[in-house]
Amino acid sequence: MNHSQAPQIDEALVKRLIAGQFPQWADLPLASVQSGGTDNVIFRLGEHMSVRIPRVDWAIGQVEKEHKWLPSMASMLPLPIPTPIAMGMPALDYPWRWSVNRWLEGDNAVNEPIGDLPHAAHSMASFLRALQQFPSTEGPAPGPHNSGRGEPLMLRDAAVRKAIEALHDVFDRTEATEAWEASLHAPKWEGEPVWLHGDLHPGNLLVQNNRLSAVIDFGLLGVGDPACDCMCAWTVLNDQSRPAFREGLAVDDVTWLRGSGWALSFGLTALAYYRHTNPVLSDISRRTIEEVLTDHRGNHI
Repeated sequence: MNHSQAPQIDEALVKRLIAGQFPQWADLPLASVQSGGTDNVIFRLGEHMSVRIPRVDWAIGQVEKEHKWLPSMASMLPLPIPTPIAMGMPALDYPWRWSVNRWLEGDNAVNEPIGDLPHAAHSMASFLRALQQFPSTEGPAPGPHNSGRGEPLMLRDAAVRKAIEALHDVFDRTEATEAWEASLHAPKWEGEPVWLHGDLHPGNLLVQNNRLSAVIDFGLLGVGDPACDCMCAWTVLNDQSRPAFREGLAVDDVTWLRGSGWALSFGLTALAYYRHTNPVLSDISRRTIEEVLTDHRGNHI
């Protein structure tokens, strides 16, 4: 599939977009925000807002999706999330919609790792319990808009096996295959689909005073198998804090097993794709794979 990229997104372009569409904010200071994300470019606008500009065409549906759902979700969730304030339109040779959101204080967990993981385990469980209780009947099913997050794991089998082969010099191929196949043997989700963040890893979390303080980047938002969001047990937590998360979310054995598969799927495919181009996602992916394989060896999955 061919994808198109936006023209160069820099402060000059964003200043012109804001001046043309939101002149009331034209005089506010604008500064780029360092991010390991691949879909959007982020700027801080004044003290209380952020600007999120899609850089690739597969991310363009995220703007409308977040504007539709996040404002009503924000009041129900126990952790702050980015609340859309305004939607920008294509202009000045920039081809897609973009968004202005409420700024959330905190350091990205990639740059400032969560120090209090037991607290994070309880916070993540509470956050997901609340998210899963939000009515899901009109939510978007897994598809290209959210990279299939929440779909049956078997649909990811070919991509995962390809990634295992590509990473044969990094991880034991047999062990990775065994762990992946174990998750595939878990019965698939037969319940009603629930809301999913879809991308819970350190790059999408904020930290204040060593504690998890906010969840950001809902670009992969959708409804599906709740096991998908359980992957944060391996992308964020460690073997000491995972049990508290599992208990807090009341995850049964088969959902936990599928969750490990989601974590492994994320880690393997992301590392195979980004290992030479995105150090942030490569490090997150590598650690995730190691956490899953460690649990698999100890029969904790």
